[in-house]
Amino acid sequence: DSTVLDTYLWKYLYKTQIYLEDEAAIILMRDDKGYFAAMPYCREEELQKYFDLLRDYFNEELKVPLRIDLADEEALNALGLFDNADFVVEEEADFKDYLYDANELRTLAGKKFQKKRNLVNKFMKEYEGRWEYKTMCCTDEYFLEQFMEKWVGTRLSEGVESEDTLIMEKDGLIDILRNCDKVTFRVGGIFVDEVLEAFAIGSYNSREKMAVISVEKGNSEIPGIYQMINQQFLLNSYEDAELVNREDDMGLEGLRQAKESYNNPTIWWSR
Repeated sequence: DSTVLDTYLWKYLYKTQIYLEDEAAIILMRDDKGYFAAMPYCREEELQKYFDLLRDYFNEELKVPLRIDLADEEALNALGLFDNADFVVEEEADFKDYLYDANELRTLAGKKFQKKRNLVNKFMKEYEGRWEYKTMCCTDEYFLEQFMEKWVGTRLSEGVESEDTLIMEKDGLIDILRNCDKVTFRVGGIFVDEVLEAFAIGSYNSREKMAVISVEKGNSEIPGIYQMINQQFLLNSYEDAELVNREDDMGLEGLRQAKESYNNPTIWWSR
């Protein structure tokens, strides 16, 4: 949730505002519980300065206690918040990030990935000559919009998510392609009979050689489509990545099972 891509994607839902100063950024958001923020984006030696600025803004301008929902453990330690009686620090268990070995997800080698490999092979055999992986860009907005229209309709019929959230996610994804000159990201899709049936969007943390997969969606009626986009996206867009961060499961049991099925990955918390 602390990537620029995620912040941009959900800007409509959280009514995101950003304050910039020198080489620092403070991000303010709002949900049904009120205002909240991310930990300030800045160098560690300036973290206390911008943290204090953020706290004063909440207390003096918004007239509410400071609430940060996006905080990493390193920042909490640097600020001494674990031992500060003025603050309550709680772990959000449903928002742990899932980390994987990138090469394992690219190759799916070994017995532990046999089921994933079988699904990939089944897809390739069944759709031989009919499927294609494409690295997508702003000119592919039409395909993404078509896919998301069907996706929203399916999710609404299942009653899994609210209409407002689904519409805002759809609009955010389309807006990303419309502004590919402003946001750094990579996007790839699986086309079957020239129809987009799965896509993934991610960004790259070069310091940690980590691919962060912010969005991964597919037509669940096509067996193996998720395993295909997962593997093909890494093979074609993140060949140098050593780690893959597939983000959290939002507390959804089905999503949790899907992410844990990739061989019980290392899990770390980021809030």
